[in-house]
Amino acid sequence: MEQKTQSLPAQKNIALVAHDGKKAALKLWCEKHKEILSKHTLYGTGTTGHLIQKTTGLDVVQLLSGPMGGDQQLGAKIAEHEIHVLIFFWDPLASQPHDPDVKALLRLAAVWNIPVACNEVSADMLLSSPLMDVELERTLPDYEKYLATRQIDL
Repeated sequence: MEQKTQSLPAQKNIALVAHDGKKAALKLWCEKHKEILSKHTLYGTGTTGHLIQKTTGLDVVQLLSGPMGGDQQLGAKIAEHEIHVLIFFWDPLASQPHDPDVKALLRLAAVWNIPVACNEVSADMLLSSPLMDVELERTLPDYEKYLATRQIDL
């Protein structure tokens, strides 16, 4: 599939997601980075978004709970270029009933070429990058070209 480019803006829309076993860690991480996060627009799935907003005072656009459709809402926002960064503290040691939703979310982040952090250290590195607060070019799949190659005569 051919590629095209699009910029991620300097002020980014950041999705914050955490499995139950990692919500406290994400909350502490947000408190630690409150000043930087306040410069961006934050989105969170249900319980996580509510927890972060309540404990840090940061404004968080709250979507549905992950298992109730919040993961799909975020995935749609990624596909529509409305989410620019995904911070997802996932719990690799716990079974997740909505694991296919989680994998789909991570797949969409890879397809649409947005930065992803899945733990505290990678999130620290991402947030402290000099590229975090500047416009950044990224390559995207050429969807129109993709569709043209998928045409099926009926």
